[in-house]
Amino acid sequence: MADTVHSLADRVHELLVEIGTSGPSAVAAAGLHDVVARAAALGPDGAWLAAAGRTTLGVLALAHGQGDQAVAHLDAAVTAGLNDCVMFHAAPLRPLHGDPRFRALYQRMRITEADLDELFWLHREMQLVAQDAQSAMVDDLGRLDTGVSLLPLAPMPTRVPNTRGILIARIDLAATQTVLRQAALKMDFQRSSGNTSLSLIDGSWDYPQATRDARYADDLESRRQRAAEARAFVERPGAGTTLAFCPPLGSITYPA
Repeated sequence: MADTVHSLADRVHELLVEIGTSGPSAVAAAGLHDVVARAAALGPDGAWLAAAGRTTLGVLALAHGQGDQAVAHLDAAVTAGLNDCVMFHAAPLRPLHGDPRFRALYQRMRITEADLDELFWLHREMQLVAQDAQSAMVDDLGRLDTGVSLLPLAPMPTRVPNTRGILIARIDLAATQTVLRQAALKMDFQRSSGNTSLSLIDGSWDYPQATRDARYADDLESRRQRAAEARAFVERPGAGTTLAFCPPLGSITYPA
């Protein structure tokens, strides 16, 4: 079946989830290179997907101490449409700030005010969903019920972005959400299975406490879901839609 933008976007998401779950691997890197090649065949519509693949390859190269390869991949990503100037201020990429080649590729990026607002939201949400996942795992310790709670997720922005580079950050957030939800579910299933065994094997299961824990967990999940929904991205009235230079390198504080 012929590739489409949708199918390749799904493939990028799949690879990012694989890396987030199992760590970098030669198989994942090969998959990213394959996406870059297949996206190129789609022409201009697939350029941002090639940029997505190149961006991840650049980040992985930097993590392995391969600075030259990292800059080469990121340079190609910018050429293909990457303009995530917020990501370029994350801790893993800050060591490149002194590299003249990195500074040059950064200066080639353009962004609109409206897209920059969304980039800040997307990266902030990556941090918040990670915090929610950590809190949920702590709160689930000692739960005696056999229920399973989903990690609430904020809705993805639905606005039409001014630049396609924003779509790369949306996939990054979606993959982060998937990885964290899967990890939380795995731990919840293990806890639930263990409590079920207690109730069946030796009768030591505390049913009244389990009932109270289930009610508390349901209430907590509802509150978290409302909080996540309240974090939905809201466009800022009057935010500009004209392309302009990104904020100067080093001037952005990465969301914490």
